[in-house]
Amino acid sequence: MILITGCQSLPPEERPELASPATLSATSVAARRGLENRSVRLPHTNPDDLWGRIQHGMQWQIPENPRVADARDYYLGQTAALQRVLAERGQLYLHYIVEEVERRGMPLEIALLPLVESQLDPFAVSSQQAAGLWQIIPSTGETLGVSTDWWFDGRRDLRDSTRAALDYLEYLHATLGGDWLNALAAYNGGVGRVSRAVASNEARGRPADFWSLPLPGETRNYVPRLLALSSLIAEPERWGLELPPLQNRPAFVAVATGGQLELARAAQLAGVPKASLHALNPGHLRWATAPQAAELLLPPDRAAAFQQQLAQLGEHERVQWAHYRVRRGDTLSRIARLYSTRVDLLRQANNLRSNFIREGATLMIPRSDDATLSVASRAGAKMPTVKDYKVRPGDSLYRIAGRFKVRVEDILAWNSLNARSPIFPGQQLTLYVGGG
Repeated sequence: MILITGCQSLPPEERPELASPATLSATSVAARRGLENRSVRLPHTNPDDLWGRIQHGMQWQIPENPRVADARDYYLGQTAALQRVLAERGQLYLHYIVEEVERRGMPLEIALLPLVESQLDPFAVSSQQAAGLWQIIPSTGETLGVSTDWWFDGRRDLRDSTRAALDYLEYLHATLGGDWLNALAAYNGGVGRVSRAVASNEARGRPADFWSLPLPGETRNYVPRLLALSSLIAEPERWGLELPPLQNRPAFVAVATGGQLELARAAQLAGVPKASLHALNPGHLRWATAPQAAELLLPPDRAAAFQQQLAQLGEHERVQWAHYRVRRGDTLSRIARLYSTRVDLLRQANNLRSNFIREGATLMIPRSDDATLSVASRAGAKMPTVKDYKVRPGDSLYRIAGRFKVRVEDILAWNSLNARSPIFPGQQLTLYVGGG
């Protein structure tokens, strides 16, 4: 399933950033505001239909433009993929986005922007490290107050990222004189670039609307994608597009955890599949919430059961601990990699003043059997897989290490061997492979 998406290839310095724009004249502003509030609003007759609500809140008259037509043709050629994205992710995320866009009085076409940016995928990461539904790069996220640490990335979180993206779009809209198309272009290509293009055109007496600006090809195609999608959603019958039914009701409620809690345990308490919990809480990067109090998003009909079960949970049941016996050659960093945790957390959990550990000592390690719930593993930084390997005739430690892309020193440590220990056919070795 491949659909064209937004901010993917612009260099970091040319991606969205908060900057002081060039001065815009009042006359050019008035000339460029013709896109919005020109369409006739459709009656919203079915209060349970989210699509009807979106159509009712659309404010733009989509221009007849070759770039819009090309983008629309592309989407119409990918209808199965588009319908799958809307059905699988739309029910989880779109209602909240629509609520927030509507609450701010913004055109509801803006609620469709995450479809262009990420295909409504909170786990999407671009080559420039833009992440989440709205594809926010780290520097922009920091400027917009999005919290990101080892435990949690607000750029992946539905609520945090939507708040930040809409704040930024409102800023761009105001900065660029109330022109939504230029604001969208700036979201993709940077406010400085668009402001300079506007100022350059004005200085030459040229139109300063989006279609007239000298912008990179990616940005010139980015805005038409949203306009094309908007036209399809506004008039699906006209274009032969069947929209999957989406209920016009919240897909989640926020529930406080009252402290650190394993995500697998949270799913168990709520009575929901772990994958469903993860889909609603993509900002949590590890096997558990952060040590401080946090919130989880849960299906509305599971919140009461979760709270009831959580109240009966003992403090020691919130996070499971593994016991690891230190072997010769072990280091804290190696053990941290093995369990997908951090050295400082191991030191804190075991009251260690330094990174020194003694062979034979037992370490307590926060770990869940479902640590693969972490975003890191979903995004490619996987937990190692435990493999029992039977030594074959002709094997050597170096050959085995090369075959499984691990280090000889690690094989020695995992199996309590030293460099002089012989290996023999039929011997069982424990390997941890595929991590990263």
